Amino acid sequence: MTNRKRWTIQEEIQLKELLETKASVEEIAAKLEKSPGAVIVKCQRLGLQLQVKDYICTSLPMSRQLPSVEETAKMLAGALKASVKPGLNRLEVQRLQVVANISKAYKELIVDYAHYRDVEIKVKEMVEQNAQMQQALKKMQEQGSTASP
Repeated sequence: MTNRKRWTIQEEIQLKELLETKASVEEIAAKLEKSPGAVIVKCQRLGLQLQVKDYICTSLPMSRQLPSVEETAKMLAGALKASVKPGLNRLEVQRLQVVANISKAYKELIVDYAHYRDVEIKVKEMVEQNAQMQQALKKMQEQGSTASP
């Protein structure tokens, strides 16, 4: 009963109405002729709260500000400190490894992000300077054409 067509605006409106009635994912999927997974993904993309039983929500709320390199280093240091404690079980060790790997990757990405932001700022400045130079050149050409007999 599923289809792969794009969601229409009417379907999105109907989805919101069904969510207000606290309909289950299965009910919504059946009424909209979509898969339960498609309904869940659409709700996530629209930022809608969906009451889902037996489904694991894998989306994470994103903060507006990125953690600093210092905050990330503190998390990494915390994971390092916790990892040397005796008696850690396998799951705790795996969790600490994940924290360490994510912290390391984040540190590298944040440096790239800062570099790209600097490049964007410099490009913007160059575009503005180019526009100013174009205007100055145009004025000079206009003055030169009016000065000739």
